[in-house]
Amino acid sequence: MKVFVTGGAGFIGSQYVRAMLAGEYAGYEDAEVTVFDLLTYAGTTANLPLGHERLTFVQGDIRDEAALEEALPGHDVVVHFAAESHVDRSVTGAVPFASTNVVGTQQLLDSCARYDVATVLCVSTDEVYGSIETGSWDEHEPLQPNSPYAASKAGSDLLALACRRTHGLDIRLTRCSNNYGPYQNAEKLIPLFITNLLRGRPVPLYGDGRNVREWLHVADHCTALQLVLTDGEPGEVYNIGSGVEVTNVSIARRLVELCGADPSLIQRVADRKGHDLRYSLDFSKITKLGFTPAIEFTAGLESTVEWYRAHPERWPAPAG
Repeated sequence: MKVFVTGGAGFIGSQYVRAMLAGEYAGYEDAEVTVFDLLTYAGTTANLPLGHERLTFVQGDIRDEAALEEALPGHDVVVHFAAESHVDRSVTGAVPFASTNVVGTQQLLDSCARYDVATVLCVSTDEVYGSIETGSWDEHEPLQPNSPYAASKAGSDLLALACRRTHGLDIRLTRCSNNYGPYQNAEKLIPLFITNLLRGRPVPLYGDGRNVREWLHVADHCTALQLVLTDGEPGEVYNIGSGVEVTNVSIARRLVELCGADPSLIQRVADRKGHDLRYSLDFSKITKLGFTPAIEFTAGLESTVEWYRAHPERWPAPAG
């Protein structure tokens, strides 16, 4: 079995790769893994066991047809993580998001069809659904993205499903809730707050802090992805959530406690443009494949803080 992982040097992709190489996924204990990653600011080979005998690393761009032509043939499975993913960056500069997430996905899909890849698993986000006041989204909800990032991922999703219908490719699509855990780039909320608080620096809380996110540990997410890859159905969409919904202000206060920081470091700032109030997934469909989140949020958050505490080299350079 040969597995081609785009964006495999990033936060979620590298967790998936490390777990697969560690033999955690039944039936894939001997899989050969190729990581294909552009190594933008959000990805680093430090996330990967580069010396592993079953790992090949290729620095490449999913928009580059020639690079894919060289690296992709001969692989059985593609797991597609590669994306521009930071909402704030998309608000101030959306073109890279459309280019990578839409054009890049289409180029990858074209290459997969050309080189007879057996299965393509596309990893997406709950943000494509928009914002929900009550209840939870199932996989049949209309796509109503509110940020350039979410819109680009919705476009990516639609292209993937169209490829299934047009070319008959075995496409499987997942949409996950907010992930947390070790190795995440410190521009995202939880690692940003942790690394700032450990330094005694303020953390920016948008608006009143009542925005609700559903938090899923990255290891649980990757376990679910593997279930979809092995037991899911071609052409199907699977939500991956945890049921753990927490306001941003509650996250901030808990991280202050875990980091031993001063509560005054939580500083309210103007709300982000188009800031979605609440995300919530109905993930009952994937539970039928046997998925149950294993990592309890309180314990997962504590271990994440301890990981960043033990790895100051992963903290961002101080501003200025």
